[in-house]
Amino acid sequence: MVFSEEKIEGMMSTHPVLQKLRKTETVIWINSNRTSLENANIPLSNKDVFEAEQLLRRFQPFFEREFGIPLGQLGMLESPLEEISSFHAAREDAINAKIPGKFYLKCDNDLPIAGSIKARGGFYEVLQYAESLALDAGMIKKHDDYALFASDSMKKFFNQYSIGVASTGNLGLSIGIMSAKLGFQVSVHMSHDAKRWKKELLREKGAHVYEYDGDFGNAIEIGREQTNAQPNGYFVDDEDSKNLFLGYSTAASGLKKQLDDKGITIDREHPLFLYLPCGVGGSPGGITFGAKQLFGDHVHCFFVEPTHSPSVLLGLETGLMNNISVHDIGLDNVTEADGLAVGRPSGFATKLNDQLISGIYTIKDDTLYALLAQLADKEGIYVEPSATAGLLGPEKILQTSYLKENDISPENITHIAWSTGGSMVPAKNRQQFYEKGHHLLKKGYFHNK
Repeated sequence: MVFSEEKIEGMMSTHPVLQKLRKTETVIWINSNRTSLENANIPLSNKDVFEAEQLLRRFQPFFEREFGIPLGQLGMLESPLEEISSFHAAREDAINAKIPGKFYLKCDNDLPIAGSIKARGGFYEVLQYAESLALDAGMIKKHDDYALFASDSMKKFFNQYSIGVASTGNLGLSIGIMSAKLGFQVSVHMSHDAKRWKKELLREKGAHVYEYDGDFGNAIEIGREQTNAQPNGYFVDDEDSKNLFLGYSTAASGLKKQLDDKGITIDREHPLFLYLPCGVGGSPGGITFGAKQLFGDHVHCFFVEPTHSPSVLLGLETGLMNNISVHDIGLDNVTEADGLAVGRPSGFATKLNDQLISGIYTIKDDTLYALLAQLADKEGIYVEPSATAGLLGPEKILQTSYLKENDISPENITHIAWSTGGSMVPAKNRQQFYEKGHHLLKKGYFHNK
C-alpha cells in the first residue's frame, strides 16, 4: 500500500502521536482497544499452547543427545528469573523517586543453545515441521523415543528438505542452529542491520547466510520468494506464523513455576507487569498470549520499540496493522537494537496484540546502551542492547494514569523486564557495548535528562 503525502498528513492530524513518532521522540502509548481474554477474538486457545508444550517434551531425548540438556528438564527452553534490586535502586536514584513493587529480569539472554527470546518460537517451528515430516513418512510415532531424530538416517531424510527464514539476528540463529542440527538445508536471509558476528556464527553452524542492503522487509520478501520456489522448501514467516507465536507462548508456564517457587502470588491485588522488547510483535505477542492464559487480566503487558522502528505502535494506533510501515511516515528504521529493527509489524500477531496488550513505549538507542552498562555494573548481567529495552518499564508506567485508571496499587506490582539476548555475544563486541554505555553514564546520561 502506497500512501500519498495528503493521506499521511491526514493521519498525523487524526493521530497526534504520529507527529512525535515522526520526530523520533519517545512516547508512552496506552492501548484503548485492550479487552479481557474472554472477550477477545483469538484463533488460538490454551489447548494449542498445551500441545506445543507437549511437542517440546517429546523432543527432550533429542535435546539430551544433541545438546547435552538433561532428560526431564524443560530447562532446555527455560531461563533464570533474577531479582535486580541493585539495578532497581539505581533507577530510583536516576529519577530521584521511588519505584514501588518488586523488579525482576527474565534472562532469556541465558536461554540454552541459541541464547535469546527467539529460541522457543524458532525451535518449536522447526521441530513441529520435522515431526510432521517424520510422522508422514512413517519414520517415527509419537510414543517413540525422539532420540531417533539425532540418528544419521533421520538427518539424511531431512537433508532432502530446505528451510528458509529472514531475520535481523536472533530468529535467524534459533532457526539456523536447530535446522542444521536436524540435517535440513537451511538458508537465513539477513538485513544489513544484523550483527556481523551473528552471520558468522550461523555459517559456522552450517547455515547458508544471504545478506541484503535493505532492511528486514526486503530480506523477508526475497527470502520468502526464494524458499517457496524450491520443491521441498519451507519458509518460516516471521510476519505471519502461528507456530512461532505458539512456541513463544510456552514461556508462560515456565514463568508461572518460577513465580510459584519464589512464593509470588499473582491476582487482582498483586498484579504482574511484563515489559517486552518488540520487533514484528511475534515473540512479545506469544508471551503475552501465554501469560494471559495463566494470569488472565491480572497480567499487564507492555511492548517496547526503538524510536526509529515503532512499527507495532504505528500499526495499532492507525488501525492499519501490517498495512503501514515506519517508512511511510518518514522514519529510517535504523537502530542499534538489531532484533527490533523492523519497519512493518506481523500480520498474524498484530491483530491479537491489539486486543491483549496494555500499551507500548519507545526508547532511544543511547538509552539502551546506558541501561546495558548500568545493568552490568549493578547486577553483573551482560546483555545485548535490545535486551535492555524493558528495563525502563516500571518508571515509564508511573508517568501515566494507567495504574489509577485500573485501580492498581503500585506497591503490590511484580515488574518483569524480559531480556532478549546476550550470552552468545563475542567478548570483543560485549566490551564495545559496555564501553559505549559506560561512557554515557560517566557523562551523566540519566541525571542530565
